[in-house]
Amino acid sequence: MITGSRGGASLEAEPRLPRPPGVLRRFWARHPVLADITIAGFCLLLSVAPVIALPNRASEDGRLDPETWDRVWPVLASVVVLGCFALLARRRNPVAVFTITVVVAAVYLFSPVALGGPLVGIATYAVAVYRGNRTCLIAVGAGFSFLLVVAGALGVSGVIAADIAWNVLISEALMMVIGGLIGANVGGRKRYVEALIAHSRRLVVERDQQTQLAASAERERIARELHDIVAHSLTVMVALAEGVAASKDAAHSRPGAEAIAVTGREALRDMRATLGVLRDTDAAPLAPLARDTTDETVASARAAGYETRLTVTGEPDVPSATRLAVSRIVQEGVTNVLRHARAAARIDVEIRYAEDGVSVSIVDDGRTAEGPSGGGFGLRGVRERVELVGGTVTAGPGEPRGWAVRAWLPRKEEE
Repeated sequence: MITGSRGGASLEAEPRLPRPPGVLRRFWARHPVLADITIAGFCLLLSVAPVIALPNRASEDGRLDPETWDRVWPVLASVVVLGCFALLARRRNPVAVFTITVVVAAVYLFSPVALGGPLVGIATYAVAVYRGNRTCLIAVGAGFSFLLVVAGALGVSGVIAADIAWNVLISEALMMVIGGLIGANVGGRKRYVEALIAHSRRLVVERDQQTQLAASAERERIARELHDIVAHSLTVMVALAEGVAASKDAAHSRPGAEAIAVTGREALRDMRATLGVLRDTDAAPLAPLARDTTDETVASARAAGYETRLTVTGEPDVPSATRLAVSRIVQEGVTNVLRHARAAARIDVEIRYAEDGVSVSIVDDGRTAEGPSGGGFGLRGVRERVELVGGTVTAGPGEPRGWAVRAWLPRKEEE
């Protein structure tokens, strides 16, 4: 909250919450039908009472004889009762109810003495609350214009007295103004509360959606890491095991067996680090795995019997996300050679660090010109990693033989 100087108005960075409703407001809000019946009954009493007292008042002024009263009474009573009962529908059809009350006010013009009631004021209030201020202004303008035209026509033709016309016009205008002002205040508060509730619901929905998206993204990242760990490690272990099994010399097979053990331990370590993210909610996601394993990947390929050459050009001063992406690209490319290349004996891994980015190339000399069948999760994970840092990746037949995986990653500063 931002507060101004002493004695000045306070400025708030956020909208103020309305005061909670009191006991009476909560009661009427829970029982809207009872509230409408009570208001209609109250208006009926206030509107019928002047009609009942009409003969005495008119007789004192000499304006009404018994025969005229017998004709006026049923019309006035019916119209007033109709207007009061119409208030029961003021929430659903406020404009129609306002129109009926304006007709009731027009009938008051034919009374021999001044009559009036709160019907127009209640109807104007309902229009402002349930249809808005703009609709209320239009309705009040149209309704008062109608009364003005009818009163003027009846006054000019001599049907009604001028004091009756002025009394009805002024009293109904006051009722419209009072009802409109109160309704604008209550309606503005009502719409403000509804907007706050709708906004809070949107925030809850957006929060749940963001949580689901974050959980889905984290699952994909963990699945990608597990695939890289398991696929590479098991492929190397299988290749080493096949070499050990084919060797008849125990001395020559011992280094291969030791390499299998080392690869297995590293895979278990990486898997524990990855799965630990699921247990420890305070740990940074996948932080333990953000390390460069390029040398280990090349060493494992050499241990599996492949002539592997690693060429690094330039200074590897790139962000950790880019280093991890380079490491995983090399790991996936070498793993695909071990798994899919036929009669491959050589793997060339080249990494070039330039001013604008990093280029990675993994090429083998196998006989096959086909990559991994079905475009498995490995290459998909490589593409996701490369796209995450804004780079590109291609995979296809090499020249003159084998398979080549090439990627380019732009150089970006650490945030």
